[in-house]
This record gives sequence, C-alpha cells and structure tokens, in this order.
Amino acid sequence: MESNDKNVELHGSIWLTVDGEKFGGPDRVTLLAKIAECGSITQAAKAIKMSYKAAWDAIDTMNNLAGEPLVERLAGGKGGGGTRLTQRGEQLVANFRTIEREHRRFVEQLGRQATDLADDYLLIRRMGMKTSARNQFLGTVTRTKSGAVNDEVELEIAGGQKLVAIVTQESTESLGLKPGAEAFALVKSSSVILMDEEDGTRVSARNRLTGTISRIQPGAVNSEVVLDLPGGATLAAIVTRESSDTLELAVGRKVTAIFKASSVIVGVPA
Repeated sequence: MESNDKNVELHGSIWLTVDGEKFGGPDRVTLLAKIAECGSITQAAKAIKMSYKAAWDAIDTMNNLAGEPLVERLAGGKGGGGTRLTQRGEQLVANFRTIEREHRRFVEQLGRQATDLADDYLLIRRMGMKTSARNQFLGTVTRTKSGAVNDEVELEIAGGQKLVAIVTQESTESLGLKPGAEAFALVKSSSVILMDEEDGTRVSARNRLTGTISRIQPGAVNSEVVLDLPGGATLAAIVTRESSDTLELAVGRKVTAIFKASSVIVGVPA
C-alpha cells in the first residue's frame, strides 16, 4: 500500500503569558518595535495596519500585565512630542526577538522530520477513531463495481490481502470511494466465522482471510480468537466454546476467517 507524497511543513508562533493572561505575541511585539522606529503610535499602527484604538488597547493591556510602562509619551515641544519605548519595553522587544530566532531554528529542525511526523499524526488520528467494531483495517480502494442499488468495493489491506464490501451507491459517492482512495474496513468480531484452513467446503462469503491463531481468550459461553494476518494485521472472531473445542483451535494453528461482504462497513478518514 503506497502513500501519496505530500509537501508537509511545520509552522509555529510564540505567545507570552503573565499569570495565565495573554500578554502578547508577534503582533504586539511588532507594534512595540514600530513605535520605537516611528516614535509615534499613530504611524506605528498604520504601518502594521492596526487601528489607533486597537493599538492603544494593546499597549494598555501590556502595560497593566507588565506592572510597569512599556510605552511612554514624550512632552510636547518644537517637534510636537511623540511616543517611545521605556527601557523595559526595549528589553522586551530584544528578548522576544531572541526567543523567536531560537524558536524558528527549533521548528526548522523539527520540520526536517515533517514527513514522519505527519504519518504519525495521521496514525494517531486513526487510533482515536471510536467504533464498536472489533476489527479495523486501513486499506486502499483497488476496484469498484456498480450495481442497480448497491456497489461492490474492493480494498487492499496490509499484506496485500483483499476485502470486499457491499455499500449503497450513495455511500460510494459521498465517501469518494474510487481506486486509489484510502478507506477503513470495519468488521464486527461476531460476524467472523472460522474454518479449518484445509477444509475444502465452498461458502458464499466473499471474504476469506487466512492467518495463524496468536491468542485465545476463553469465556463461559464464547471465546475470542485472534489471528495474526500477513503484513502485521490482526483479526478477532467470537466463536462458541463448543465450536472452539470441535475445531480444536489452539495457538499456532492456521485457520481461515470468512465473513460476508455485507458485514463490512466502509469509512474514510475525516
């Protein structure tokens, strides 16, 4: 199963907080830097496309959270006065720029692993999917066949094995099920029937997956039997204790799991 190559990039930004309150991020620090450059709140606000009121609101918030002024007015004179940063304000801008540089280096270094991180993120999303179906397989649609009402969808899962599902035409369209699309196949363990690998019995069930029993969890009435499938996937089946005894199911034995195409639920990543 091949994955599509995608250009994945990481981005991040820095925010400062004081006692849990947002103090400021790049926008507010840029405002302070522009005030230092222009000597005027009006010109600084225009330079970063911020309203005069929003600029003063931001300054008031930062002054209050800092516990001391970061911006101060200059007395009027021949030049008409102005605004400048206090020593504390200048220090804040300089330190924030240093933090930004270090943060940018960190993100760039992390970005070199972006592809692996993206794959793991998708995996975590898949792992977070909640469903009552015991068996969940990630696969790729290899073929679709349209019918009068329902469609037949074939998925290739890990190990190259194929699953067939019957879904409505509406589902095929709404889920975007077409060759090459990524999809999930969900199968309840109670829908799985186990049979001897060498049994020549012919059955109408479309899906036949052969694997090796890796564990058996016996119960008073039913037992859960888990098979290891080629490619690292597993499949669980619920069978009666009587059936387990009759088939002489044991760890290490090869068996075939069968289930109907109508028992397969198909989903796609959100």
